Amino acid sequence: MTFASKITIGRILLVPVFAALAAAYGFSVRAGAPAEALRWWALGVFIAAAGSDGIDGWVARRFNQCSAFGAFIDPIADKALLLTGVITLSLVDWGADGWRLPLWFAAIVVLRDCIILGGIKILYMNGKSVKISPHWSGKLTTVAQMFALGWVMLKFTDIPPLWPCVVASAFTVWSAVEYVRTGVRILRDDDARSSRASQ
Repeated sequence: MTFASKITIGRILLVPVFAALAAAYGFSVRAGAPAEALRWWALGVFIAAAGSDGIDGWVARRFNQCSAFGAFIDPIADKALLLTGVITLSLVDWGADGWRLPLWFAAIVVLRDCIILGGIKILYMNGKSVKISPHWSGKLTTVAQMFALGWVMLKFTDIPPLWPCVVASAFTVWSAVEYVRTGVRILRDDDARSSRASQ
């Protein structure tokens, strides 16, 4: 296993640590005695995990450590961190008056990923080769979702989390549509080539 892949595995191992710290802080809020140290630890772990995404990629390119395992495990680590953050912060309050991500936002995020995975499975079942590479709309979606998470964790209380989530949801739905369109185009293009070849 390459050093870059070990960094990626480390990111995966930080995911349950973040979830535990985030939940513990939420419980302290519910008890009426917020343990702010837990909040900052959770935020620190999340930032460290998110930051390691760029580090493992740089190490892989700089030291020629690109591998099939790394290409497979890296998006899993990214998605595990993001989904864990969204789901956890939609289930526990991080402040008064329901300071958390709305449940509908978490549902949209999870549904979008299920649609993408389902689309990939359909392509594979139809014998289509699928190159796992993020669309630029997907990258914007990730940034928007991270922004919504950061809004809750940093507790910018002047504006409720609803509004960052509305923006992130718009990007999430848009990227889902783009991925579906890409999948349909792959199916149609391959079918068209097969039709021409048979004539």
